Amino acid sequence: MSLRSPLNADVPVAAPSEFAPLHLSPSISIWPPVVLAPMAGVTNPPFRALCRRMGAGLYVAEMLHVRGLTEGNAKTLKLASFGADEDVRSIQIFGADPQEMADATRFLVTELGAQHVDVNMGCPVRKITARGGGSALPARPALMRQVLAAVVRAAGDVPVTTKIRLGLDEDTITWPDAVRAAAGEGCRWIGVHARTAAQLYGGHARWEELARVKDLARTLPAPPGCDPARGFPVLGNGDVWESWDALRLLRQTGCDGVIIGRGCLGRPWLFRELAAVFEGCEPEDPPALGEVLGILREHAGLLYDFLGEPHAMRELRKWCGWYLKGFDGSVVVRDALQRVRSLVELDAGLARLDPGQAFPVRALRVARAKRGGGQDGVHLPQGWLDLAARERVQLRGGRDADLPREGCAIDSTTESAP
Repeated sequence: MSLRSPLNADVPVAAPSEFAPLHLSPSISIWPPVVLAPMAGVTNPPFRALCRRMGAGLYVAEMLHVRGLTEGNAKTLKLASFGADEDVRSIQIFGADPQEMADATRFLVTELGAQHVDVNMGCPVRKITARGGGSALPARPALMRQVLAAVVRAAGDVPVTTKIRLGLDEDTITWPDAVRAAAGEGCRWIGVHARTAAQLYGGHARWEELARVKDLARTLPAPPGCDPARGFPVLGNGDVWESWDALRLLRQTGCDGVIIGRGCLGRPWLFRELAAVFEGCEPEDPPALGEVLGILREHAGLLYDFLGEPHAMRELRKWCGWYLKGFDGSVVVRDALQRVRSLVELDAGLARLDPGQAFPVRALRVARAKRGGGQDGVHLPQGWLDLAARERVQLRGGRDADLPREGCAIDSTTESAP
């Protein structure tokens, strides 16, 4: 039996035909049903290339603001670039203005050759929600529908998906409106992080809520090419740290696929393990420290080629902590590498570690990136919830034409929000 935590000690690999591929379009099928979550400051071309080398699935570029795309912002366009070997050019956008979202979608499809567009409706970061984007958008059901409809129309034959959270907080649960909107406006699937925006990354992901989401989705029409008996596809997200977690999530919730976020930070080999268990095979053990160091050094080289040494080394500092966390003797080295300025300094720091260390069991489920704990409240534009209440009343009355159609401006810079 491969290395696994006690939580997953008795989880079996997938049985033949237990799970099905995700059908993104008539020509794009995803197997295993695994998607790399688009994460700002993380899923850039170098990291996507590393993950693709490890295993199969769909790898989504980090979320980008629509205005940065349409205005030709140099940084945004660089992050929107794709590698020559990317089989599916997949990218996530965010915004709250239907016209801006449509314009950006057309640009991605016609100018950059995007083959899949995902709409971010789940980011909990203040600078996004305070201007109506991310997890703030589903709180306004009519505006959310307008945004999704605009993106789907602009994308043409290119498939559109969306990703959400359960809601703003316990008092404002938005997933039922979002699931109905995604299915009704022509999205191919909806991804659901099983926490509210107020929870951030605190506590445990609520997989029992994912089961309720899928129960509703089964009553909604499946997109063309998907199994009608399963209804509208739902991808579950949250607390997938080991490949076994992905199997448990799908078995417990009935979801159609799984989205991998923080679990792969500093652990791109997780996709290798996922490919194995979905094929019914016992995965290899996670790599010993020597192989981890080699992967970290490969990642550094990819960042160097993409960004140049000064910027690459600044980016690499967080990755050093994620790759090395949990290994004996790594605390002092990780601290020193938070100031690394060159590949030479990186190599010198990594040489201080014992490459013979086996991967420690305690590191299997260690949190990386955002820590636990929530936020006191989700920051929203002034009057946002009043507009949301008005929209719900008008939608119930069937007067969609009377609804406000304006969106909100969002700054073109974002915080990293894995």
